[in-house]
Amino acid sequence: MLSTFIALAVGALFGVALHFTTSLHPVVPAIAGVIVFSIIYVIILKKIMARINDAMEAVQKDIAANRPDAAIHKLEAVQKKYEYWQFYIKKQMNAQIGMVYYLRRDFGKAYDYLKIGFVRHWVAMAMLAIIHMKRNQTKQMIATFDKAVAVTRKEPLLWTLYAFCLEKIGDRNKAVAIMEKGLKKVGSNELMSANLEALKEGKKMKIQDYGDIWYQFQLEKQGALI
Repeated sequence: MLSTFIALAVGALFGVALHFTTSLHPVVPAIAGVIVFSIIYVIILKKIMARINDAMEAVQKDIAANRPDAAIHKLEAVQKKYEYWQFYIKKQMNAQIGMVYYLRRDFGKAYDYLKIGFVRHWVAMAMLAIIHMKRNQTKQMIATFDKAVAVTRKEPLLWTLYAFCLEKIGDRNKAVAIMEKGLKKVGSNELMSANLEALKEGKKMKIQDYGDIWYQFQLEKQGALI
């Protein structure tokens, strides 16, 4: 990535210059070069992230104003401009674009972006897993959820979504096991505990208390969608 290469080049040049223009022990210029690299890298990263955050604020305004096409266009522009500057920018933008398509119920296009999205974006990963479920691709659904909970262990709704989808495809026993595992990772959580008991008693899980963040996954009925 360009930010790393630039910072590395500046740090290396500084260390080399210091080595040949002073009589310091060779270790000192090396350490100085690492320090300069770190400082330059942080400066570049902060500037890039500030610009991306500004762009994302504009994207959120487009989504709130029911302008999904404009939001997608801005996300694509951010991806094109910064994908070579910082690690994972392309994957993060793919995840965001996929989410917008998912909210529009264009699951085909959503899948194309979500499958190459950022694994640490748990909402996007959950949406990808749900698409697999809708396509009766059970193994892929489970594999996707497993990847998501492996890197986002503390999110109650992610574990709940996993269990809900398992129950929906008829695997209540695995759904119970997932909720039990999730509670161990998350810790005390009233909603998760209540839904675990519901699963054990053969009752329907109650997810509505999560609000709009639940309805965006469109598993029961249409909520606050684009």
